[in-house]
Amino acid sequence: MGHENKHRLSRRSMLQLTGGLVAAGAAGGAVATALPEDKADAAPAAFAHPGMLHNAGDLNRAKVKVAAGAAPWTPGRQKLTGNRHSAATWKASPRATIIRGGTGQNYPTLYNDIHAAYQSALRWRIEGSAAHGDTARDILNAWSATLTEVTGNADRFLAAGIYGYQFANAAELMRGYDGFDLGRFKNMLLKVFYPLNDDFLKHHNGACVTNYWANWDLCNMASVMAIGILCDDRTKYDQAVDYFKNGAGNGSIKKAVPFVYDGEGLAQWQESGRDQGHTVMGMGLMGALCEMAWNQGDDLYGYDSNRFMKAAQYVAKYNLGQSVPFTKYTWGTGTNCAYREQTVISEAGRGQARPVWDLLHFHYARRRRLAVPYITALAEKTRPEGGGGDYGPNSGGFDQLGFGTLAYAK
Repeated sequence: MGHENKHRLSRRSMLQLTGGLVAAGAAGGAVATALPEDKADAAPAAFAHPGMLHNAGDLNRAKVKVAAGAAPWTPGRQKLTGNRHSAATWKASPRATIIRGGTGQNYPTLYNDIHAAYQSALRWRIEGSAAHGDTARDILNAWSATLTEVTGNADRFLAAGIYGYQFANAAELMRGYDGFDLGRFKNMLLKVFYPLNDDFLKHHNGACVTNYWANWDLCNMASVMAIGILCDDRTKYDQAVDYFKNGAGNGSIKKAVPFVYDGEGLAQWQESGRDQGHTVMGMGLMGALCEMAWNQGDDLYGYDSNRFMKAAQYVAKYNLGQSVPFTKYTWGTGTNCAYREQTVISEAGRGQARPVWDLLHFHYARRRRLAVPYITALAEKTRPEGGGGDYGPNSGGFDQLGFGTLAYAK
């Protein structure tokens, strides 16, 4: 444990030195101060910024490669500029109350504006377009001045999780931007989103702890982590990391990946017997969680002998049309944990495209230099990745922020 902690702090300090300086130059924000190794036990390490789905090095690489017209960054940028959400003319439509699930649903307004803010923020970071920076700022400011409640049936927890982590990521890109009210935005996340995230992870809407699929936990874990980073709140960040490792629900790593086939380098995903759309969504959510942690110096990607990597290989292999093993999966549902089981993998939604694979490919195959043939093959098949608005008008097409080809190519 001590060795693992020392490695983690050392990486975090390195990220602050390399990432914080570049970030300050790009956004006019404060420079994160590296924590010397010999001071590791004296105080918590400061957070690296930008330090969620994007670090300063990756953003700078994309900026340089796009300017040079290099592939695959340039085709990735073309996916971004071709998306209507990335237009600098986008105007926010903020609401005081967002409803997902039940009567009066209006949550598409929220996810469309979040993706518009994120895409304009990304264009500002990579293209240096002030018009897009202004647009992203104005969308974020409009919502933080207006939104007071996220509600609905149980699906309100999905909204709080998915849109909480996405909102925080857009804000992280805009940290230090002239006129962006970061303090008010943090307050919105802390008062509107975090309480729902925290409540779900602790109480699971009053249901049996295994009732909800992995994605429900994962999106709320991602939101808690992202809010922790944005707000420089170590307690919240650590809450998400601890849940990943030890949580009671299906988003914790050993519940999300219940069966490992070490001889094949594969591992079964918790939702594999449900359908492939939600399974691939899980790759995106756990991938986002791991990337945010990585950019703060914590290696969840490799945790428990690359358990997530083996699951991603499994999901990719099956969605490439190949066969994978399947172990009977059992769980309890409802408030009384009624017995349920799945005995075969689901073919529903098999092979559908979601922008999740380049993040995983460029981490495992390029950063870590590990062989992940199925992840790599599926990333090549779906490249260049788009984002919200490129994968249909419904909420599933906005579950990931996307643009992994542009953002993560190495």
